[in-house]
Amino acid sequence: MAEPAPGAITHKRVLNIALPILLANITVPILGAVDTGVVGQMGQAAPIGAVGIGAVILSALYWIFGFLRMGTTGLTSQAHGAGRTGEVAALLTRALMIALAGGVAVITLQIPLFAGAFLLAPASTEVEGLAREYLGIRVWSAPAMIAIYGITGWLIALERTRAVLLIQLLMNGVNIGLDLWFVLGLGWGVQGVALATFLAEWGGLMLGLWLCRDAFRVPAWRDWPRVFDRQALRHMGQVNGDILLRSLMLQAIFLSFLFLGANFGDVTLAANQVLLQFLHITAYALDGFAFAAEALVGQAMGRADSRHLRRAATVSSTWGLVSVGVLATGFALMGGVIIDTMAKVPEVQAEARVYLPYMVVAPVLGLGPYMLDGIFIGATRTRDMRNMMVLSLLSYLLAAALLVPQFGNHGLWLALLISFVARAATLGARYPALERASNGRQ
Repeated sequence: MAEPAPGAITHKRVLNIALPILLANITVPILGAVDTGVVGQMGQAAPIGAVGIGAVILSALYWIFGFLRMGTTGLTSQAHGAGRTGEVAALLTRALMIALAGGVAVITLQIPLFAGAFLLAPASTEVEGLAREYLGIRVWSAPAMIAIYGITGWLIALERTRAVLLIQLLMNGVNIGLDLWFVLGLGWGVQGVALATFLAEWGGLMLGLWLCRDAFRVPAWRDWPRVFDRQALRHMGQVNGDILLRSLMLQAIFLSFLFLGANFGDVTLAANQVLLQFLHITAYALDGFAFAAEALVGQAMGRADSRHLRRAATVSSTWGLVSVGVLATGFALMGGVIIDTMAKVPEVQAEARVYLPYMVVAPVLGLGPYMLDGIFIGATRTRDMRNMMVLSLLSYLLAAALLVPQFGNHGLWLALLISFVARAATLGARYPALERASNGRQ
């Protein structure tokens, strides 16, 4: 493990954390494209739909465990900043134990979970049958996939994001290679795609554990009285619970956005779906700088150093601002080309262009909530995150109730952007208390 890092928080240090995450994120859509392209070579529509719906179902299930990545980063970075090497190792053990329990739960409950998913997203008999074959294989890597969340959070806390990139490259590389072999070479179809991902995820876990091997040289990783310390477990549970509730409310905003958009017809719904990809691009671009804030703010909190905390927040957010400036400019100049690339239906292209100006504004308005989330995760001020998300959700619902009847889909986009502003304003109002807490003052 790295030694506690009280050194200066420089732009280079922030970029060393952020850029590997950015590169790792770039590989994610490439894998999705290969999965789709490989099954597309079978010459049938059903396998494409089966892999798509199966992947969405598992992504939704695994998304629930996203709290493990964020919570582990905040808690580990604080222990690292305070020089508590034993606690850093124990936190990795706790994260892996939560992942094992979560993965076993998903495997055990797979029948009702998948049945419920198909009730919510019904498909043809052929597609559902193939999707169940896909899910029946991939579900057995649930412990590995959830554990990778914990390992990723632990590595980010120690500023070892190159290791995170290495895990992502190995998983995606193995997955793509096995996709080509199993499907195109051996003709295993949907089952081949699922098996490729299954093996890649377990391979990613093995590499992740090897990259964390320094932690297993510290006896504290299996010091069970420390690992099962009641106060530490209670604090970890509170942090993870707050993050989960906050994430559920954030997901409720985006799901309701999709459902409300469906009321305006298929063309508008498709246009909204295309434009949401702009927000995904923004999120991928800001991930690295938000993760840098998590690690560096957490270390500053561990050292009770408000000066370093402010510096970590400022430098990481400065690079976030540069990113959103580039994105907003790119969307303004190239947004039409991006829309035409993603949608080939002329009506959808024209409709998406009507709402393109919101995509120019969205990265700028999204900077505040995205970076503040990273800052508050690093500080483990998750109760504030949860409570401010309640206010943001209420702001969104009120705005939607007032604006959608008057302005239609324009009102819906305005309501979503208002939720961004509400998150930034409410979390920003709590930031001074965070700095006071970093010096032991509330």
